[in-house]
Amino acid sequence: MDAQDAAHTFVDLFPDVYRRFHRRVHHTEYQLTSESLAVVQHLADAGPLTVTEASRHLGRSQAATSEILSRLVDRGLLARMPDERDRRRILVWLTPLGHETLQESRSVLAFHLVHRAMNQLPARQRNALIQGMQELLLKDAELEKDQP
Repeated sequence: MDAQDAAHTFVDLFPDVYRRFHRRVHHTEYQLTSESLAVVQHLADAGPLTVTEASRHLGRSQAATSEILSRLVDRGLLARMPDERDRRRILVWLTPLGHETLQESRSVLAFHLVHRAMNQLPARQRNALIQGMQELLLKDAELEKDQP
């Protein structure tokens, strides 16, 4: 198969692969509103922050930020902890459940569905599939880097 036929086949197969393996089940207990998700994502990127720092980063009032953070603490997604450098400061940071929930919210595919299918492939085919995907991404990144 030449590159053009391979590209057509990949493009034709991709929607079916997505529909087959996309994440269908949401753990509604831990689903986040877009507002809460933005806060959790920001903390994951920025690191532990005080309420004042978080409100500045998010461009919200301290009261609104404090309310969002408190809800996330109550749900077990964030925890308050003293700043080791200055014990007077209280930081908020993601709990293991917060990290897990954020990871799940970023996931497009359902791990268990992909695992079930991968388990049926011989190791050689699994390895070839993964290696091919990695090479495809690498080659495109190299081409993108060379663009003016």
